Amino acid sequence: MKPCSKNRKLIAWLAVGALNVQQARDLRSHMESCEGCRGYLAEISNVTKKLAAADTESNLRASEAFHQKVVARLRAEDSASVWEIIAVNFRAAFSDWRVAVPMIAVALTVLVLAERHHNISVPPRPPLQGAHASEASRDLEPTFSNYQMIANKSLDELDEVLTRQGNRNLPRTQTYTASMLPRGNTPD
Repeated sequence: MKPCSKNRKLIAWLAVGALNVQQARDLRSHMESCEGCRGYLAEISNVTKKLAAADTESNLRASEAFHQKVVARLRAEDSASVWEIIAVNFRAAFSDWRVAVPMIAVALTVLVLAERHHNISVPPRPPLQGAHASEASRDLEPTFSNYQMIANKSLDELDEVLTRQGNRNLPRTQTYTASMLPRGNTPD
């Protein structure tokens, strides 16, 4: 029997002791009723034991030619255009009909909805009256989201807004001190 696909990674982590106590407990309770996951844990545990028992040589070194090939392939992948990457993934996705059919259905649905949306006449928005966008950002409330929005446009504009807000004259408000608090009845 095959293990549950959602548990494969967790079972491998359980075999090497990388799960926390709660995750391990939950997984072990699942494996009580799932023969496929129990068998997979036995296989992975066997592999883990063999790897732990194997002698490793720390003096092994890769040749210079190997390093050059790795670097060349990494550079080739970096230089691949977005379209080449999409084409490779597209071919891989469409090689399995179980993936291809839903993807085609989604693409057709998007095209139909886009065509319907295109045929709907939307009245054009009237242009903004008065202040320019930079002037509008001056009047925004001093909140983090507004500062973030301004910073996404221009850091210089954010600097201007913060400087302007720091230099504005705030209305005088009364300052309260402890000496202004009413005193209780004191004996004469």
